[in-house]
Amino acid sequence: VINIVLKSASSGGSVAAIYGANVTEMDGVPQLESVSEGSDGNLAFTEGGDRSLTDGQTLTLQGNMGFELGENGFLNISTEYRDRHSTNRSDYDQRENYDRLDDGSLDPRELTVNRYNHNFGNGDVEDFSVFYNSALQLTNDAELYSFGSYSKREGEGGGFYRRASDSRNIEEIYPDGFLPVITSDINDFSLALGVKGFLSEWNYDVSAVYGQDAFEFGVINSLNTSYGPTSQTSFDAGTLTYDQLTLNVDFNREVDVSFLESSVSVAFGAEYRTEGYEIEAGEEASYAQGTFGPGGEVTGEDGPFGAAGSQVFPGFTPESEGDNSRHNVSFYIDLETYLTDNWNIAVAARYEDYSDFGDTLNGKIATRYSLTEDLAIRASASTGFRAPSLQQQYFTSVATVFVDGEPTETGTFAPSSDVAQALGSPGLDAEEATNYGVGFTWSTDFNFSLSVDYYQILIDDRIVLSNNLSGAAIEELLAGTGATQGRFFLNAIDSKTRGVDVVASYNVATDGYGDIAFNLGYNYGKNEVTNIIDPPAELQGAGFDQDNLFSGTELRRFEVSTPRNKYNLSATWTNDDIRTTLRTTRYGETQDPSSTAELNEVLKPKWITDLDIGYALTNNVSLSVGANNIFDVYPDATRENVEELTTFSRLFAYSSFSPYGFNGRYVYGKIEMKF
Repeated sequence: VINIVLKSASSGGSVAAIYGANVTEMDGVPQLESVSEGSDGNLAFTEGGDRSLTDGQTLTLQGNMGFELGENGFLNISTEYRDRHSTNRSDYDQRENYDRLDDGSLDPRELTVNRYNHNFGNGDVEDFSVFYNSALQLTNDAELYSFGSYSKREGEGGGFYRRASDSRNIEEIYPDGFLPVITSDINDFSLALGVKGFLSEWNYDVSAVYGQDAFEFGVINSLNTSYGPTSQTSFDAGTLTYDQLTLNVDFNREVDVSFLESSVSVAFGAEYRTEGYEIEAGEEASYAQGTFGPGGEVTGEDGPFGAAGSQVFPGFTPESEGDNSRHNVSFYIDLETYLTDNWNIAVAARYEDYSDFGDTLNGKIATRYSLTEDLAIRASASTGFRAPSLQQQYFTSVATVFVDGEPTETGTFAPSSDVAQALGSPGLDAEEATNYGVGFTWSTDFNFSLSVDYYQILIDDRIVLSNNLSGAAIEELLAGTGATQGRFFLNAIDSKTRGVDVVASYNVATDGYGDIAFNLGYNYGKNEVTNIIDPPAELQGAGFDQDNLFSGTELRRFEVSTPRNKYNLSATWTNDDIRTTLRTTRYGETQDPSSTAELNEVLKPKWITDLDIGYALTNNVSLSVGANNIFDVYPDATRENVEELTTFSRLFAYSSFSPYGFNGRYVYGKIEMKF
């Protein structure tokens, strides 16, 4: 549960500017100094020390202003603009970029071509957002309120470099090869309107919320290989749009019950929600297959043709288009009371009826018992239900995905599509969960508090992506899709998640040296697959060489790709006009899964430390400087951490499964003025 508190000031405001950048050395990845032709006729590389970089420059501008609405209302508006440049943590490319000359020697251009030809890191992002919150007192017992937002984000992310000699390149367009780039243009807005107040001893809240998000895909610095030298280099690849309308009515009050010492807090309500998901096809050139082949212009119906669609991200096809929707209605009731002065108990139930997945009834019971004024124990048990999202049901795309360290054209197909059903898709059903928790809280009069909680989450029919299905017979089933491997969402597994959360705090007040607030957090969590569905009959004898639809890499991705242990330590010192916060986090061992467990890349535990120092110049103006990952810690370099190093696992110098990223140190400064 996230409790979002909206700004409600009716006067005054603030402005702030933040600027920062990654200033870092790529641990374990040396700088390429020079390239030459070795005595054996192959490329030879001279390396220096760790590669030093300054990138990821980010400018953020923020503003907030409050206004009065008549005598009994307010309007508060916040805006933010951000311009973030890309980061790049790729290693240099050791592959030959050009075909060899007729005599078998290296092309002279091999010695001068840019070998940092991939972009592995954050993409370029520019975004703007505005949010408002407002309320107007209609009567003593009724308030009209509204809040909403609009944001626009434009981004660019690099794909995988196509060498000059690559069969997917047309040298007349890109004589030195090319790095295709996926662009995104995201427009998002939401609007809420409601009335809340008091009526006949009941508090009520009636509201309507509508939101929409449109994600427009584009591809630039690319081509459609099958169109040959006449291919365009930028493409409209299609649009995904999701929208949702939610209507709520809620009531609550305290009710006296004769046989109880305490009143009962009663809350109940109803909700109606409708949602839609639309896939719009890209322009024809973004997905179509032309007639140009490796031998030149081909006019017959038989190949060989070049790769279809825009390189790196073929556009959504007309067959992928769809405009799907569903609705559901739900009712809930929540009761809470004290059975004794020390014993609190709460029970709740929720009924939901989906237009596409039927109905469900779920419940929760929670209790808290105070052993002393300082010490209390608590426990809860609940059931849950999650219908598949519309995106899981209908998303279809073909894109370049890494499979065992090699880029592969992989299709993600809607579970109900003909292609997915031919691969054995059983369709999607809802997930069901059972949750348990038990713990205690302890607070003292010497400013120390501690809470410890154990939790267990059991999920049946969990929705996951299948393995990337491959093989000769699979490729036959995928003929005409542009993909050589296929996958889809399915209810493949049952899972168990267990863990412990510990949170402690201690506040110290000193004479003349300010106050210090210490915080400690610890989490242990373990994900375990307890059951996997059997492979479908459709794949038997079809070149399917795995145990089932969810095994190998995907299984290990679920169980070991996040750290089981995580520590958070922080201290905040406040003294007059100075405020300093020091945080350090230890991420436990993580593994980057491979097709066999023995080849998993093991990421050792690491501490990541942040520091922020703020100073109030005046009552209204403050400055702060700081650094995230101040000691410039990186995950272990891939070239030192993998037994069987592929070209691409070396190029991508750090595992993308690192829980703290791989961009290194980020330093920043901020100035804020209040008025």
